[in-house]
Amino acid sequence: MDECRNSVCIKIEELDPAFLFTWKGTRNKNQDEGAFRSHDHLEMSFVLSGEGRYRFDDGIVSVQEGDLIIINPGVRHQALACPDVELPATEFFVGASDIRICGLPDNVIPVPDGGHVLHTAGELRQKLFKICSSMEAENAVCRQGRYFMLKSYLMQILLLVIREQCEPIERAKGCSFESVNRKYVVEQIVSYFDDHYNEKISLDQIAENMYLSPFYISKIFKSETGDTPIRHLINIRLEKAKELLEGGWEGSIQEVAASVGYDDAYHFSKLFKKRYGISPSQARRN
Repeated sequence: MDECRNSVCIKIEELDPAFLFTWKGTRNKNQDEGAFRSHDHLEMSFVLSGEGRYRFDDGIVSVQEGDLIIINPGVRHQALACPDVELPATEFFVGASDIRICGLPDNVIPVPDGGHVLHTAGELRQKLFKICSSMEAENAVCRQGRYFMLKSYLMQILLLVIREQCEPIERAKGCSFESVNRKYVVEQIVSYFDDHYNEKISLDQIAENMYLSPFYISKIFKSETGDTPIRHLINIRLEKAKELLEGGWEGSIQEVAASVGYDDAYHFSKLFKKRYGISPSQARRN
């Protein structure tokens, strides 16, 4: 039995929820235009990226990347489109029922300060990103035990939310991933560059696959390596091209460029000369 800051008695040993659904989407228009909605199950929405707003009976709440919106049964709400923001919110929804916590109505989990949003940071945020990624991947294929795998991820989310409110230690605002986790993220990106340097690579796509924002990836990559992800990728490509040219490969400069991921031979040659002080043709002659 745990004692929470909000004095709710929680027996996590009795937690045995039913998984209902999961869905990922970007908010481009208001939900149920002009009307509230509510339901008898628990719904949670984790903001993967961007910004958004929710309207509740007690007012409008702004949400952003890393926020977990907790909509308990009977809570009237409406998700609002935000045409004024640069990046609309992309959210990952999870529905659940059969949740029974001592001292609370069925399917209700506690929310900080009695509100609707849990603002996450650091390790908790990273764990939720990973769980959402795993749930999306599991939901995309029909493999044996799919429901129970999704239920296990749901259990993790519920326990993380409950634990977060049971820990008396206040989290510092704006904290980032632990250094070991930052290093892991960077190592994964570097490994991907090494294996796929000759393909079209988009930082936005990498960020989406890792459920991180491009800005955050660039920030931690530079802090760990001293270079930006794109600059690091360019260096790998140019080094591979130099090896080909000096190794006597007989393909044209256009073919050399294409073999390391560049469609434009002129752009490739310009980057090559800037890096090594000589043109690709000169490198081949040398």
